[in-house]
Amino acid sequence: MFKNLLLGSKALLNREKRNSELEEELQAYIRDSIEAKLLNGLSREDAERETRIEVGSLDSVKHKVWKAGWESTVDTIGGDAKYTFRRLARSPWLALTIALSLGLGVAANATVFSLVRKFILSPTPFGHSETLTTIYVIPDKANCCSKASLPLYRDIRDQAKSFDGVSAWFELLPASLGGDGDPERVWGQAATTNFFDVAKLQMPLGRGFISQEEHAQVIVLGYQLWKTRFSGDPQIVGKTVTLSGHLFTVVGVAPRNFRGMDQLLDPQFWVPLSNATSLYPYVRDPERRAQAWLRIAARLKEGVTLASAGSEMAQLAQRFALAHQDTDKGERFLFEPAGSLAPGDKRGMKFLLLAFSIVAFLVLCIACANISNLLLAQGAQRKREMAIRLALGATRIQLLRQLMFENICLALMGGAIGAAVSIWATAKLSSFRLPISLPVDLSVGVDWRVLLYTFALSLLASLIFGFLPAWNASRPIMPNALKGEDMLAKPGTKWSVRSALVVFQVTLSLILLCASGLFLRSLERATKIDVGFRANEVLFMGINPQLHAYTAAKTVRLLRTVRDRIAHLPGVISVTTTDEVPLSILHAARSNQIMPMTAEHPLSSRIVDLYMIGPQYFETLGIPVLAGRGLGEESPDGPKVAVVNEEFVRTVLHGANALGATVKDGDLPYEIVGIVKNAKSKTLGEDPQPVLYRSLSQTAAAFPSYDGYKFMIRYKGDAAGLSQAVRKAILTTDSTLAIFDTATMEEHLQDALFMPKLVGTFFICFGLVGLVLASIGLYAVISFSVSRRTKEIGIRMALGARPDAVQRMIVGWGMRLAAASVALGLPVALLAARFSASLLYGLKPYDFITFTVVPTFLLLISLLACWIPSRSAARVSPMVALRVD
Repeated sequence: MFKNLLLGSKALLNREKRNSELEEELQAYIRDSIEAKLLNGLSREDAERETRIEVGSLDSVKHKVWKAGWESTVDTIGGDAKYTFRRLARSPWLALTIALSLGLGVAANATVFSLVRKFILSPTPFGHSETLTTIYVIPDKANCCSKASLPLYRDIRDQAKSFDGVSAWFELLPASLGGDGDPERVWGQAATTNFFDVAKLQMPLGRGFISQEEHAQVIVLGYQLWKTRFSGDPQIVGKTVTLSGHLFTVVGVAPRNFRGMDQLLDPQFWVPLSNATSLYPYVRDPERRAQAWLRIAARLKEGVTLASAGSEMAQLAQRFALAHQDTDKGERFLFEPAGSLAPGDKRGMKFLLLAFSIVAFLVLCIACANISNLLLAQGAQRKREMAIRLALGATRIQLLRQLMFENICLALMGGAIGAAVSIWATAKLSSFRLPISLPVDLSVGVDWRVLLYTFALSLLASLIFGFLPAWNASRPIMPNALKGEDMLAKPGTKWSVRSALVVFQVTLSLILLCASGLFLRSLERATKIDVGFRANEVLFMGINPQLHAYTAAKTVRLLRTVRDRIAHLPGVISVTTTDEVPLSILHAARSNQIMPMTAEHPLSSRIVDLYMIGPQYFETLGIPVLAGRGLGEESPDGPKVAVVNEEFVRTVLHGANALGATVKDGDLPYEIVGIVKNAKSKTLGEDPQPVLYRSLSQTAAAFPSYDGYKFMIRYKGDAAGLSQAVRKAILTTDSTLAIFDTATMEEHLQDALFMPKLVGTFFICFGLVGLVLASIGLYAVISFSVSRRTKEIGIRMALGARPDAVQRMIVGWGMRLAAASVALGLPVALLAARFSASLLYGLKPYDFITFTVVPTFLLLISLLACWIPSRSAARVSPMVALRVD
């Protein structure tokens, strides 16, 4: 085999030498054959004649030798490739149009596939990930999941026999990282000491935790934190780092692509679980069974299936319910693959990605229809060529192979364009930011799997949608082809396969454009939504004193001191403090236990958003006080007071007089001292929410903020310069404080537009791509029709037809195709709009403007696509047209 491969390679590299060797071998064989026959008694003349009869033509023998080796196949492919490149070079614009059409369609699908891989199919860095599962707790009568308590985790760990190991972790632990450079707020996780063993991670440096370190102050650094904060120090293991004022010894560095067992979160360090309470006081009563604060993961034993493990966990749930009826009654357990999205998040993400996938598929269908149309037109023009090649001895299989080879080359070009566009698109998507301060990983990239998918999809689309044109072109009807007749569009017919493909393209394009118009209008409405406060010239900046062991009283004093210093900075108009900036979608302070004390009302069915605020809050944000007053420096020991918004008065107090009334949040009473105008609380698209504003100085002790506190400053002048001055004021008060979340309110509002911008960008880009492709398809079919009807047009004009009449004829035919597309696509677009209601902001799905402007716009673009080739037709000279063969 190796010898044949070597000989074939030499033959391909030096054809002349190989032919010369074959010539010598044949001549030697002929001489030997003649000599043998002479020995048998034949005369030389008879011996030469019989040898020639046996051997035959030398050229045919050499041809048979070439055909017998594998190099013949390579040689044939090489010939096809050369011919293909010459063909494509003769019509570069057609090749570029086909490759670009395919590339845009494939790029849309590759970009969506990148999202699917990231959020649904993301490969996990765990060892033997198929046996690692996350265990969710489903409370009694609940649809989905909650966390687990520490006692429940221990019960599962000690009693479940289906697992090799069970680990738990607290998923978000904020900390202040000190040392060289400015203090930095980082987020990590507190985990059981077997966390890395259960995950079966291979550490690039050091190790994970060991069982003896349950109460030790040791830390595993995330790869990115190690690289950025510690410059990738290879000697980091064994050194100490300062975390929220505590010294921790580094024992290891996590792998590059490991971000815990959560899909979206991006923790930067891990410490043993016992450190959670010492690092952050938010974790209270960790041993209480009603305190659900942990996530659980387990490694299945060898040979144990999820089904059998689920059966055992169901039995354990019944046992726990009997033993702890007050906390565990009715609880169930749910298994999900480790590293996947939480079930609640997965449902929403799947719906969004399904919508994107459908739209991307429609774009690909438009592209493929465009490609088929162009290839059919090209095939019709090559019918005579194919007929001549058949007449000269070529087979239909050879012609089909040649045409499919051209399609494959175009597919590879389209795949390259699609990959490049997808890389650009995913980079743009990664720049989107959520309006939250939590460490989330939304980065999307293109890896080898996405590239493989891109080129495979390109080849598949090209083979499927290019086969029919290639089959048709390779099978010309000889008399018709030699006369130049196109059997797909016979003279006198108004509709053809290409016309149907154009209608298909324009119909899909209309559906996409209507969706794009809806989301573009939605984005426009979202930017004009009245948020209820003034966003211009407001700067905010966060600190978390609790990370530095500040008590509530000390925290209130610190905030007051820093606030006073900021108030005296040049350009500052007013300054306030709060536990959360409005329009932060993960605002955690909420209650469903608010009720009036002065009337026999049941618990409010409305969830009330709770804010802790300092003096001048409403003045700083420009929220009008409708009655009473705002909140100032309330005494921590005095009667608790609060301000409510209009929606609170309407839904919780049922329109009763609010000023002076007292409401309770659980056992805590609040006297209402003011009423303010409604303002957006969590998201731009929400309906008015009831809000209870509490005094920060009075509630910081009972309800410490998980994410620290924000200074909000209304200013006049330069935000960047003021930002530096505010940082200096904070660090002058306490140089160990980590400062985070520095931004202007206008930047924050742009981040709050995350969802409408994301959805709008996708649909607008896909809709425009569909429009361009459909326009190209319509232009191509009209141009081809004009070229095929040149003689007819010449006869018409010779008989007296005016150029404008010829133009009207051609434009009218093209516009009939466009009108048919609108008639087919508009009902489908209206039907599809019903499913977009949840993604629209301040807009109804059946928006009159969208469904009026978009079809009109599409018809105008179609008119332009028809008018351009009609001008060429109207300028045809009858004498030239009549000479057309």
